[in-house]
Amino acid sequence: MNHHPCRFGGPPWKVTTITPEFTPADRRAVLDRAARLRQLSEADRDAIRIAQDPKFPRWLEQITATGGCAHPVHLSGSTTTLDGTTGEILHHYDTRTEPGERLLIRCRNRRATVCPACSRLHAGDTYHLVRAGLLGGKNVPATVRNRPRLFVTLTAPSFGAVHRAGEACRPRRGGSTCEHGRPVGCHAVHGAGDSPVGQPLCPDCYDYAAHVLWHAYAGTLWDRFALGVRRQLASAAGLAQSRVADYARLSFARVAEYQKRAAVHVHAVVRLDGPAGPDDEPPPWGTTVLLADAVRVSARRVLVRTPYSPAVGELALRWGAQVDARPLRADSDGPDDDAVAAYVAKYVTKGASETGAGADHRLTTWADIDTAPVSGHVRSLMRTCWRLGGLPEYEPLRLRTWAHTLGYRGHILTKSRAYSTTYAALRAERSRHVGRKDVSGAVTDAHWRYVGSGHTPGAALLVAGVAEDIATNREIARDQREVPR
Repeated sequence: MNHHPCRFGGPPWKVTTITPEFTPADRRAVLDRAARLRQLSEADRDAIRIAQDPKFPRWLEQITATGGCAHPVHLSGSTTTLDGTTGEILHHYDTRTEPGERLLIRCRNRRATVCPACSRLHAGDTYHLVRAGLLGGKNVPATVRNRPRLFVTLTAPSFGAVHRAGEACRPRRGGSTCEHGRPVGCHAVHGAGDSPVGQPLCPDCYDYAAHVLWHAYAGTLWDRFALGVRRQLASAAGLAQSRVADYARLSFARVAEYQKRAAVHVHAVVRLDGPAGPDDEPPPWGTTVLLADAVRVSARRVLVRTPYSPAVGELALRWGAQVDARPLRADSDGPDDDAVAAYVAKYVTKGASETGAGADHRLTTWADIDTAPVSGHVRSLMRTCWRLGGLPEYEPLRLRTWAHTLGYRGHILTKSRAYSTTYAALRAERSRHVGRKDVSGAVTDAHWRYVGSGHTPGAALLVAGVAEDIATNREIARDQREVPR
């Protein structure tokens, strides 16, 4: 009786082996095969071992069920579903019969650079979440498409001159320089993908502390902006600020986007409903024009002051001067509702390497900043986060924890409660669609524990092929649906 290590992780399997009689030719064949295997990479050898395992078909079923997730979570345990009245066992599942005695589930990471399969699913959920708030569906009435709606863009202020793409970058006459001896102008014509774009003309002149602190307070700026919009609506309607909720409700979904200069700006779908939310019509005075005016006025007036610091002083933080509030109307030539939803869904899945800002994983030491694959400008922002994070006056901001996002502490996508559906509701609907229905009156007894994550090198190689096949099949199915009949 020999104990063989499990190829998928977990406890070793007990396998009875019988040593056969080998002829010289058999021995030579075995040696030749071993020599050929040694010439393969570790990933290839591991993939061959997995594919030859008796439980490989079931492992492949699990991988397909996760959509080819690149970093699945490994769970061990069991679930028993009982009839709540009789106690009869309706269904029992135990991972002891699974490969490696574990179940693989999706990591649900939104970043395409971390897990393309899960990011694609997250993008689809985001699209339906945003679209439902624009056009209805997912328990949101279709009448919301006729409500006052805006696509709002709020930018960060300037923290210093940076290189720009397009025409001459920053033309200046006379070749003047800053106090650090660097030119204050640039006559080059940069392409959108050129490395200088977004980088400061003079890093010593750039206000890195203000940049980082603006990110840390961006959530507060948004909260005060939304409150200011409500106050402006009340003022325009001649209502007391405490009464506006009795007549109208502001709903929104917003996404944070990093610009080339590594500063966040916000895109938001803003909608005006009645006091009960999507099912209620707004008051007659609640027009698109009035909502747009309230947005612009509030964006100009918002002000957040930072705590005083001997190193930085007290900063007054505002939104940038560029404020855009474009109406979304079902019968106009403005931004298309589906296009807005698709844009938001596409952006939330981008990783840090795609946006050129920050890192996908948290930084735990100062040395991690030196090795991060980022530009010099972004590295300076990370170092500023680390230095300011060590000051007691900024301790509540947890700047070191959020150094990988350059101090920005909010979620990439946030929404008000009444805007539309939720990610949890969309996942539950997907489960029901694939046949995982709840049994009325049933009681579930579940015992699960985390036992690992990720793939071995060979498993990762096989999973990449599965994910590619799933993506190809999805594209083919979509093309077939779009072919006119």
